[in-house]
Amino acid sequence: MTFFTIFVLIYMEQNNQTVVREFILLGFTSQWNLQVLLFVFILFIYMLSLMGNFLIIVVVLAEPLLHTPMYFFLGNLSFLEIWYTSITVPKLLANFLSRSITITVNGCVTQYYFFFSLGATECFLLAVMAYDRYLAICSPLHYSTIMNHRLCFHLSTSSWVGGFLSPLLPTILISQLSFCGPQKINHFFCDSDPIFKLSCSDTYIQEAIGYTFSSVVILSSFLLTMSSYVNIIANIVKLTSAKARKKTFSTCASHLTVVTIYYGTIIFTYVRAPSTYSFGLGKVVSVFYCVITPLLNPLIYTLRNKDVKKAIWKSFTRMRQ
Repeated sequence: MTFFTIFVLIYMEQNNQTVVREFILLGFTSQWNLQVLLFVFILFIYMLSLMGNFLIIVVVLAEPLLHTPMYFFLGNLSFLEIWYTSITVPKLLANFLSRSITITVNGCVTQYYFFFSLGATECFLLAVMAYDRYLAICSPLHYSTIMNHRLCFHLSTSSWVGGFLSPLLPTILISQLSFCGPQKINHFFCDSDPIFKLSCSDTYIQEAIGYTFSSVVILSSFLLTMSSYVNIIANIVKLTSAKARKKTFSTCASHLTVVTIYYGTIIFTYVRAPSTYSFGLGKVVSVFYCVITPLLNPLIYTLRNKDVKKAIWKSFTRMRQ
């Protein structure tokens, strides 16, 4: 706790203001029947997501056939998705089984930081994966020379470091806010808008810097990702073989599906004016990038991929012997 925060707490207590030290996450609904249905549905998706992403990591590490840049980045993405969904979903599940779920102010700020750090890292990784596919399809003769082990490591490390540095300043600024009631967060996790709504401090600077950082990270990585796919599609159109066009486009289409769903939902949520935020709609949209997308990644990247399916089958065969 910083000196400024301690000073604010003392000042508020001296002026008979209530100091909020924990929040209540309201979640989705108070109807018990609907809560049970949502709990079963989201728990099922969460478990599938954990198992699917963990399976990808194990198979990529175990199978020499998959020791290539594309699967190296896919393994990174799967590792990220396990933690990304685990930041918010367990609290959401607990909320369905309890009348109220509390989280301390410090815990809320910590959840905010890790959620946006992992979200930014995913944006950077998706851009890197799109660039990898661009090189593989548009420059196949130079691909192995350019996308070597050293560059793969640097791109992966840069994505993780950049992702965890991006929300650092907004998080520090949010930690300086004071909260004196009410204490109910109209969400299932500590998102930026619900936090700003509860603060009794002036949040203009925090909101401006937070939305600027999120917009820059999301839009820059989105434009880089889409520029790679635009060049890929242009190159596919030039292919003379219909079979080659179909195979290449099939691979890119699966990647584009993940990119469209993920970026579509986060752009809708975070690249906008603060005054236009709707808490009800925001919670529904959040489910897509917090719960659905982490499951779609292993499904889309693997079920349409013969090499991964072959590697999974080989791994199961070895386990049975």
